[in-house]
Amino acid sequence: MNRSELVQALATKSGLSQKDASSFLNNFIDTVTEELQGGGSIDITGFGSFKVADRAAREARNPRTGETIQVPARRVPTFKAGKNLKAAL
Repeated sequence: MNRSELVQALATKSGLSQKDASSFLNNFIDTVTEELQGGGSIDITGFGSFKVADRAAREARNPRTGETIQVPARRVPTFKAGKNLKAAL
């Protein structure tokens, strides 16, 4: 399912117009992004949680040349599925 299909499904299930559903989706994404940028987390009971994880710097190897390169430390978003979502699958 791509973004436009998700907007259409949200509009159908909620009875909103596609414009309102698209606005809701954009606001949801912006809110999650802002919270994670600030180092916070979002927990949606039964669905899952969005968090930020720190990855340490490490050495990696270029498979084509065999050259060793340094991969810098960075922060990455993570999602952990909740109990109800796991059970539904």
